[in-house]
Amino acid sequence: MTDPLSGRVLVTGASGFVGSAVARIARERGFDVRVVIRKTSSRQNLEGLDAEVVIGDMRDEASMRAAMKDVRYLLHVAADYRIWARDPGEIERANLEGTEATMRAALAEGVERIVYTSSVATLKVSPAGEIVDETKPAQAHQTIGTYKRSKVLAERAVERMVANDGLPAVIVNPSTPIGPRDVKPTPTGRIIVEAATGKIPAFVDTGLNLVHVDDVANGHFLALERGVIGERYILGGENLSLQQMLADIAGLAGRKPPTIKLPRGPLYPLAIGAELYAKFSGKEPFVTVDGLRMSKNKMYFTSAKAERELGYKARPYGEGLSHALDWFRANGYLKR
Repeated sequence: MTDPLSGRVLVTGASGFVGSAVARIARERGFDVRVVIRKTSSRQNLEGLDAEVVIGDMRDEASMRAAMKDVRYLLHVAADYRIWARDPGEIERANLEGTEATMRAALAEGVERIVYTSSVATLKVSPAGEIVDETKPAQAHQTIGTYKRSKVLAERAVERMVANDGLPAVIVNPSTPIGPRDVKPTPTGRIIVEAATGKIPAFVDTGLNLVHVDDVANGHFLALERGVIGERYILGGENLSLQQMLADIAGLAGRKPPTIKLPRGPLYPLAIGAELYAKFSGKEPFVTVDGLRMSKNKMYFTSAKAERELGYKARPYGEGLSHALDWFRANGYLKR
């Protein structure tokens, strides 16, 4: 690319966790930043950010075209990142229909280059803990839950538009980000909060890949500058067991780590009951059937391709954990 560090960039999802980190890195790198948010979105993560804020909805192509006027680069980070929803269709409409509408708008407005934020949820994992790279794409029917299915469908839609319509998009696949400004919080952020307040006395045998959210954000710009159109790049950090993660949280929070390993079988009735209650209360359940099914697999990944081709590098995951706890504590989430 020529002159990669200038011009106007549009960031979707900037009121959220990853999107706000991307928008902040954009300003640090000298871009003229525009963010698009829904009218009802919280602006907490936009406080102190030097950016133009416009109102739009990624499912509304007309509003996205308006947001992309005079935009050189698009970073489409917005997504509905929920394992459970009272109406699962909301997740698919946001992640699939929203991505398709946003990409059509980018083509219509002549956006020069796009980074599309997918997820490692689009890759095949196994109970054995095989470390997965970008060569293991999943098909929609192989996924567990609406979120993963919607992200697979959206990623395939972007790939088709690259091949058929000349969409100038690079795909990034973050693993599990942790760190500051997790306002909702995300499912992983909820685990951090619950564990830090002593509400997770046991664990199941599973594993995940954790990465500092700011490293994920920086990886977006490495992809913008150096990524190959149509290629996907995992932006991850360290692979570790859930038991180790909980022990590290306990250590930082001054608590004893959980030592009881639970079988999944007896937890399914609890999850079913929690989901039934959630349908009435509207509050997302902490334990879900899909979450238990996902936990059978160890979600381990490698960022070797991004390291090799983009110059990507992630700090030790413990820094992200520490920064997340500091932020949750400062913002009143860690009430004992």
